[in-house]
Amino acid sequence: MSEHHTILGGKVHVYRRPNSSSWQCASYLAGKNRRTTTKEDSLSKAKEVAEDWYLQLRGKLRDGELKNGKLFREAGKLYLREFDIITQGERSPTYARGQHARTDGHLIPFFGNMVLPEITSGKVNEYRIRRLEESKAQRGKPLAHNTMHQEIVTLRQIFKTALRHGWIDHLPDLSEPYRSSPKISHRAWFSPEEYKQLYEATRRRALDPKQPRFRWEAEQLHDYVLFATNTGLRPDEAMRLQFRDVMVVEDEGSGQTILEIEVRGKRGVGYCKSTAGAVHPFERLKARTRPDGGPGRSGSRTASIANGEWHEPGPIDLLFPKWPRDLFNAILEEEKLRTDRDGRPRTAYSLRHTYICLRLLEGADIYQIAKNCRTSVEMIEKYYAAHLKTRLDASAINIMKPRPKKKTVSRKGPGRVEALRLAEEA
Repeated sequence: MSEHHTILGGKVHVYRRPNSSSWQCASYLAGKNRRTTTKEDSLSKAKEVAEDWYLQLRGKLRDGELKNGKLFREAGKLYLREFDIITQGERSPTYARGQHARTDGHLIPFFGNMVLPEITSGKVNEYRIRRLEESKAQRGKPLAHNTMHQEIVTLRQIFKTALRHGWIDHLPDLSEPYRSSPKISHRAWFSPEEYKQLYEATRRRALDPKQPRFRWEAEQLHDYVLFATNTGLRPDEAMRLQFRDVMVVEDEGSGQTILEIEVRGKRGVGYCKSTAGAVHPFERLKARTRPDGGPGRSGSRTASIANGEWHEPGPIDLLFPKWPRDLFNAILEEEKLRTDRDGRPRTAYSLRHTYICLRLLEGADIYQIAKNCRTSVEMIEKYYAAHLKTRLDASAINIMKPRPKKKTVSRKGPGRVEALRLAEEA
C-alpha cells in the first residue's frame, strides 16, 4: 500500500508508491488530473514543494497559460472510429490502412498527450522537422514530400473531427512554411515518334517472342498499348473492362467505326468513345483464345498454357486479365524509352497521357477530351496542354496594334516633333 496525505483542504494529494523513495503530488484542476514528482524523500519538504506546485498551477490557470481540454489521442481514436464506420465500402482498404498507420504510427506518438488547443502551427512544424530528421537518420534521405503531405492531410482530418464535436473552436494553420508553390510539371507521355517506336517494338515481340510460352502475354501487351492509347482509359479502368462493356458502332458524326465503352473506375460509371485505331486491337482480343487459369500457383495461366487448357472469351471475361508489367518495362528498357527527357519514369498511365496529348496535337476540343477521359478541363490545361507548342497561336500572340500618331498642340507654334513631321510631309 502507498502512503497518502492531503494538504490545502484536500485539494492536493501527496503520496509515495511502494519501492519508491520520492514523494509524488497530484491535484484535479481545470477538468484534468495533474500530477508530478516532488523529488523529495522528506514528507515535510515534499508538502512544501506540492503546495508551491499547486499555487503555480492556479496562477497559470488565472493567466490563461494552463491549457485544458481533450487530448489529441482521444480525437485521433474518435476519427479512426468514425472513418471506419462512415466510409465502409466507399474507400479502398489500402487507403483505410494508411489512415490507421499514419495516425497510430506517427501522429499519436508525437501529439498524443498534448491538449488539442495547445497544438499550434509551431508544434506542427516541429513534427515536420522531427519526421524529416528521423527519415534522414534511418534511411539516409529525407522523407518524400508526398508522404509528409498525406500525414498532414490525416492530421487535418483529426482536427476537423475535433472541431465538429466542439473540442476546439478553430483549425490551426497547417500550411508548410518557407516553401514556395511546387512547380507544375507535365506528365510523362510518348511523343508521336516515340509512340510509333513503342508499338512497333511490342508488335515485333508479339510476332517473335523470346520464349514461345510468353507469346500470349506479348500479344496481349501489344493490343493493350494500342487500345489504351486510342481510348485514354486509366490502367485500373482498362483492367476492370469486360467484353460486354464494349460495343463496335458506326459514329454518325465522323462516319468512322469506333468503340463505345462503358467505363467503371475511380469516378464511378462513365462513357468513352475511342478513335478508329482501337477497333482492330479489340477485335483481336475478342477472337484470341485465352488460358483457363487465373492468378496464383494453383491452376495458374502458365499451367493452363502448358497443358493446352484454353477457352473462347465470353461477355463477362476481362479484356486484360493480367498486366504484364515486367514485359512492358523490359521493352521500354530495350528501346531506351523507360524515362522521358526530364527523367520521369513511364508507366501504363503514360499511355493515357499520350492519348490526351495526341488529341490536343490534332486540334481536338479540350472540353470534349475532358468529358471523354472523365476528368476536368482544368486538369488537362494544368498537366497536359501547358507543354504543347501547337496549342500556342502565333498569329494571336504576335499581333501588333498600330501606333496612333502623336499630335502636339502649342500656342506659340508647332513643337519640335510636330515641326519635324510637317517637314517630312512637305
